[in-house]
Amino acid sequence: MFTIGDFARYGRVSRRMLRHYDAIGLLHPDRTDPATGYRFYGAAQLARLNRIIALKDLGFTLQQVRDVLDERVGPEELRGMLRLRRAELAEAVAAATARLAQVEARLRSIESEGHMPADDVVIKTVPAVRVAELTGTAASYEPQDIGPVIGPLYEELFPLLEGAGVRPTGPGIARYEDAPEGGGAIVVHAGVTVSAPAGPVAGTGVRVVELPPFEAATIVHRGAMDDVLPAAQTLARWLDANGYRSTGYVREVNLECPADRSQWVTELQEPVAKA
Repeated sequence: MFTIGDFARYGRVSRRMLRHYDAIGLLHPDRTDPATGYRFYGAAQLARLNRIIALKDLGFTLQQVRDVLDERVGPEELRGMLRLRRAELAEAVAAATARLAQVEARLRSIESEGHMPADDVVIKTVPAVRVAELTGTAASYEPQDIGPVIGPLYEELFPLLEGAGVRPTGPGIARYEDAPEGGGAIVVHAGVTVSAPAGPVAGTGVRVVELPPFEAATIVHRGAMDDVLPAAQTLARWLDANGYRSTGYVREVNLECPADRSQWVTELQEPVAKA
């Protein structure tokens, strides 16, 4: 028999936690001294304690843990609970990874402050281009809102064009504009250069539009779009330092898009005018 202090030490938990588990009927001591109220535990109870901690760390409530340990949850239901929790954890890991990438991009942008590479930004006239595109709405221009919208749009776009016999003739072009409903929402256009006539592509929901020429300040970003912030802010600082103002949202032209997103090459085209 172990005292509550020793059992807590062997189980790597606190005495307070053991008292709580006792109070809610999740893990009773083997014996409680009637005179002193001291709790004593057996070594075999470490197995139940380990299962409690493991299930709790997976995100189950203490009531769910009790149901599992007391076999009020059948094997099939338990498998379903574990699959659901696995999916939730995978989603949380993906979200945390995306946030980390954004933090790293923000840090690189901070580190680049005060450095103004003169040859990174080029002013040029972007010619008119015809694109086939799908559109969606994002809650804001923040990466965590844009990414879940534009990715699925592109995944849908290319199979639709292939099925309709429309062949891309140039790079993908993503562009943005304020949503009519306001409130910071953004209309996302996921497109690709084509030679098809302007108008709807029958039976697809895709529309071919003619984009007019415009004067642009451009910079080339190498890497995943999650990491675009330093390039975008370099462009913004250059505009301010050289007497230009932005006249709209930046356009993203996908020059190279291999499977490894860290190897992407994207030209940012900011519509500008002299301030």
